[in-house]
Amino acid sequence: MEMDEDELLEPQQEAIPQATPLVATSGASIDTLHKKAALRVSGVAQTTVDQVAKVYKSERLQSVLQSVSEFASQVRSPNDIQGPVEADPEYLLIVEANNLAVDIDNDIHAIHKFVCDLYVKRFPELESLVVNPLEYVITVKELANDISKVKHNPVLQQTLTQATIMVVSVTASTTQGQILEPHELAKLLNACDVALELNQAKTRILTYVESRMTFIAPNLSYIIGAPTAAKLMGIAGGLTGLSKMPSCNIQVLGSQKKVLSGFSQTAVLPHTGYIYYCPLVQETPPDLRRTAAKLVAGKCTLAARVDAFHENSDGSAGRAFLEEIMRKLDKLQEPPPVKAIRPLPAPVEAPRKKRGGKRVRKMKERYAQTELRKQANRMTFGEIEEDAY
Repeated sequence: MEMDEDELLEPQQEAIPQATPLVATSGASIDTLHKKAALRVSGVAQTTVDQVAKVYKSERLQSVLQSVSEFASQVRSPNDIQGPVEADPEYLLIVEANNLAVDIDNDIHAIHKFVCDLYVKRFPELESLVVNPLEYVITVKELANDISKVKHNPVLQQTLTQATIMVVSVTASTTQGQILEPHELAKLLNACDVALELNQAKTRILTYVESRMTFIAPNLSYIIGAPTAAKLMGIAGGLTGLSKMPSCNIQVLGSQKKVLSGFSQTAVLPHTGYIYYCPLVQETPPDLRRTAAKLVAGKCTLAARVDAFHENSDGSAGRAFLEEIMRKLDKLQEPPPVKAIRPLPAPVEAPRKKRGGKRVRKMKERYAQTELRKQANRMTFGEIEEDAY
């Protein structure tokens, strides 16, 4: 059957209008994205980084950093303390430095939110791909308006994992962001610099606190080491704040949210903080690390309370706690006891059933072969029977 050329073109002409709504929807989604980005940018348009970072230019930060430089050059021991330790100027400095480290963390998170609101106009997807505040700030500072230089950037190679770099690179090639204006870019880079400077100040404070941990918390340092003890005190706001926490909260101090961007979920370790990554826990077999972290967190809670009351300044309580932890870990790693091979028990033989008695004999006689049947079947030797022929 032949068809006209007009009839052949009819299906094609009917199919063309169906693609129009898809394009319109895509354009509408891009417009919505731009409107949301513009709304977030307008929210911080009149805000400066000095208004967000309260600690950055404060006299408190400068005073603590100056005192840290002065006390860092001195070598002290617990015997140098005369009177209550709370009255010692270096102890007061360490407590203030720990509180300041917490405030610096809060300012870094506030600057991270400020940078996200500014950079959402250029690369809105980056906020969900790089969730760590410092990693996000470093990435934004390196990319700026040129988001194509992700792969071969040496700074990002040291900051982000290869999987994250690959995902960011692929997403950057398809993003619908807009170029930032010069004044917006200048404000953005200034905020990134402030965040990195605050992080350097925090690192300097924690390094000093770590060097004085045997002076402040000898028992806690004996269990998990000075670096981990300094991190716990820094995030808890001092030794007193740490001593008031339950062990379940101390166990997860320092845990971070991890986003694998569609990759395997096997690498995610939820509820793992500083204690989980301390050398004592990492030296145990992988299948016992969670149990070891729970055990260490409980003893760290007790050690922090001992240090908070300034008892056992020689670390003897921490040494006893550590020995108890090691005994329990050794007990957990012991192989199960070998089962004793027991001989099989002698078989119990049931007594044989003896069928007998008057009733049984009568039943056997009833079904037994009669004498007449025996005579009928009997043949005499040497005689010819009647039915032989």
